[in-house]
Amino acid sequence: MNKAKLFQKDFILVVIGQIISLFGNSILRFALPLYLLRKTSSAYLFGMVTAFSFLPMIVLSLLGGVLADRFNKRNVMVGLDFFTAILTFFLSIVLDRLPLVPLLIVALMLLNGIQGAYQPVVQASIPLVVFKERLVTANAVINQVHAMANLLGPILGGILFSEWGIIPIFHISGICIIIAAVMEIFIYIPHNREKSQDGVLDIVVGDLKDSFRYMRREKPIYFSLMSLISLFNLFLSSMIIVGVPVLIIETLTMDDTFFGYSQGMLAAGGLIGGIFMGVYGEKMDLKKSYLLILTCALGVLPTVVVLIFEVPLFISYIIITAMGFILMLISTMFTVQIMAFVQEQTPTELVGKVISFFLSFSICALPIGQALYGILFEYLVDELWIVVLVTALISFAISIYSKKIFSSLKE
Repeated sequence: MNKAKLFQKDFILVVIGQIISLFGNSILRFALPLYLLRKTSSAYLFGMVTAFSFLPMIVLSLLGGVLADRFNKRNVMVGLDFFTAILTFFLSIVLDRLPLVPLLIVALMLLNGIQGAYQPVVQASIPLVVFKERLVTANAVINQVHAMANLLGPILGGILFSEWGIIPIFHISGICIIIAAVMEIFIYIPHNREKSQDGVLDIVVGDLKDSFRYMRREKPIYFSLMSLISLFNLFLSSMIIVGVPVLIIETLTMDDTFFGYSQGMLAAGGLIGGIFMGVYGEKMDLKKSYLLILTCALGVLPTVVVLIFEVPLFISYIIITAMGFILMLISTMFTVQIMAFVQEQTPTELVGKVISFFLSFSICALPIGQALYGILFEYLVDELWIVVLVTALISFAISIYSKKIFSSLKE
């Protein structure tokens, strides 16, 4: 009984390292786009920078799985954390010495790419540092740590940015990540060097071919589900990522602390949505998931009212933040349902490959949507209600389309 306890030394170090590393990364990824928006007041630049910075995560999420299987996982985590710390301190030195927009694009691309590669390595380490009968609980702990870091990072980052600016955030973030890297050195993760004639690129391409071949022959419905998630990301998710910062900072002219609270509430929506699905997910009917998208469409409408009429400033802030919270909560529920369906329907030996292809394809819509909304929020600054209303109408159309897809699913 005691042998199978969850919190043994190596797992404790992984968890604490994750808490510190993710928090340091989270406040930095929050502060850099905010700094850009404050310096330029340009929704267009904000949308384009966030779009470009997201691209490496798509590619490196695939490569992260390969790194996890072919190299010592502890060394990969330590190396990525030390590299992130060096990057952080370097940015604090050159921030006012190099052109701002190219510098932030490169910095955010590197930070998001590192996160894309880092998380698969952590997930692959869990079965090696806990007993098999505690795997579910261990994964839940790691997922909640990730959610909490995304919740607390923006809140504390907003307070720090408002009081002292961005330079102290660089220093706090760098110190956190160094501490995490040093702790990870003392983790023991078993590693068997895998010998193969194929290179990393050949392995990734081979895995994608296997998953595509399986879906095309056995599960063509997966392509419909991927298109559905892509549409959701293209319009709803992208509008939240770009729209909430622009509306709160530029339209409502709220300070950075309030912006941090709003970003924290978005993360809280994802956290609560995940908890809700963990408790009640098995009782929900996947064929009725179109109602979740319909709820998102309706949840956007109060923001249209705020933008048309002269609603008091703080009430407008509450409504916009509540919209972000609701959309993040529902999108988490929606994504978890579809992922659970795919995991259940796919043979065990193909689950990782199919999920990898599934997520990468679906995420591709985010950079496009972020760039699109950056342009719209820049050039329709006096008619933002039109942008939000059209998003609500498109979301309503997506819910109708999704009802047809879900009704075709087998029990």
